[in-house]
Amino acid sequence: MTTTYSPAPRLTPSDTLKVPPFAVVSGAQVRRVLQGREQHIVELVQAAYRLHAAGDSVNPPSSFLRLHDRPAARIIALPASLGGETRVDGLKWISSFPRNVTAGIPRASAVLILNDHDTGYPFACLESSIISASRTAASAALAADWLSRHRARPTHVGFVGTGLIARYIHTFLAGTGWSFENIGVFDVDADSAAAFRCCLEQSGAVGRVTVHDSAEQVIRLSDLVVFATVAARPHIHDPAWFAHSPVVLHISLRDLAPTVLLAATNIVDDVEHCLRAGTSPHLTEQLTGNRQFLHGTLDDVMAGRTIPPPGRAVVFSPFGLGVLDLAVGKYVYDQVAESGELHLVDDFFHELNRYG
Repeated sequence: MTTTYSPAPRLTPSDTLKVPPFAVVSGAQVRRVLQGREQHIVELVQAAYRLHAAGDSVNPPSSFLRLHDRPAARIIALPASLGGETRVDGLKWISSFPRNVTAGIPRASAVLILNDHDTGYPFACLESSIISASRTAASAALAADWLSRHRARPTHVGFVGTGLIARYIHTFLAGTGWSFENIGVFDVDADSAAAFRCCLEQSGAVGRVTVHDSAEQVIRLSDLVVFATVAARPHIHDPAWFAHSPVVLHISLRDLAPTVLLAATNIVDDVEHCLRAGTSPHLTEQLTGNRQFLHGTLDDVMAGRTIPPPGRAVVFSPFGLGVLDLAVGKYVYDQVAESGELHLVDDFFHELNRYG
């Protein structure tokens, strides 16, 4: 068999590539850029979804580092490449250590590495727990909007799980024009539920905030339900809890049993990504032996190819795509660079002469 080899094109002097300077962007800088810009971040996420659906991205499966001596913990690598005007490659490296919460520090921590499109050199390391939470919340707010367009707009929201992601989702809902008559709250940790209620009330959230005794109460009383837990396996099994046809943002991915999904309209962000790693849709595929329970992607809904019927619960299960982190992270980098506040690391790349 003959293998045809195509050499890389030779560079002309005008094509000379340069090593970019390397910058570190702190969490404080990230926060300053993103705070109050919820609508713009949702628009960035929507554009990234559309680029991904059009094939102008590379988004391999995430890699999970699981730790034998710490079975509840994990560290995940999300490599990706995004085209369009963004034109950037990169990697999010995010850890989830649930025991951190008992020590008073956040469960998740993350960094995002951005790579130059032309040279492949990393040019920035950004604190990314805020970027990750923001892109997750923006995705949730985007889905809530599109999945509600052919039914009565929800006025009662319920949160099952009350950590940082729940807080960000409420912030993004409020920041994109949502207001609610009632906000229901439940967490297996009563102190977390009470703290979340206090946080919402102090932030000036519109609507009465009520802490409930069970997830069932929250679900039955809400027409928009947000799951933001650290559940490792399904704990919600009864489809009757969703008989009132709510919009369900299944952000934590592993809360709902297959019986619930089979009774609902199911929308994902990416089919191949979502049907792996023991997610609720993955378990449903294993149970049924097919994917017929899936009705489309969020891009299908945005393009009008899929219209969720109003008389049935609709569940959005997003695996979380690395291209979203790139879209938001590159925006943060550009804003910090434009402000002249980049923290450059001099001589980060030292051996730049091929022969020394």
